[in-house]
Amino acid sequence: MNARLDYFASPTAGKIMKQFMAVGRALKDSPLPAETQELVALRVSQINGCAVCIDMHTKEAAAAGAAPVRLNLVAAWREATVFTEAERAALELAEEGTRVADAATGVSDAVWAKAAEHYDEEQLTALAVLVSFMNSVNRLNIITRQPAGDYEPGQFH
Repeated sequence: MNARLDYFASPTAGKIMKQFMAVGRALKDSPLPAETQELVALRVSQINGCAVCIDMHTKEAAAAGAAPVRLNLVAAWREATVFTEAERAALELAEEGTRVADAATGVSDAVWAKAAEHYDEEQLTALAVLVSFMNSVNRLNIITRQPAGDYEPGQFH
């Protein structure tokens, strides 16, 4: 598959992607644990079917220390015993924040309250921005058919 746009060749894309990358770096520096960030990014990307982001965040999660069994079970996190309660809360918030059109309610109060039991306000801020950011990046990559498979951990950070 060939990409419809080359983000690195277009001056317009270059300006825009520079800003996107700045958001990504700010999230990396947030107090939300790195492995949690990668699990959430991976789950959002799985839901949206963004192959390039699935490739990237699987590899980044492994580099952050995630065990292969955890990566293999992200899509079935509800039935898996390898995630902490905090990670489960983050993954549930990520799913509701990604599937807003399915429920037409956004993130429920119960899901937000569960996440707030495990994360402070700064971490919740990072989690909410991460879910929104990943949905945006997924859509950009899907629209432009960015190919997957060649990502190297740390390549964009």
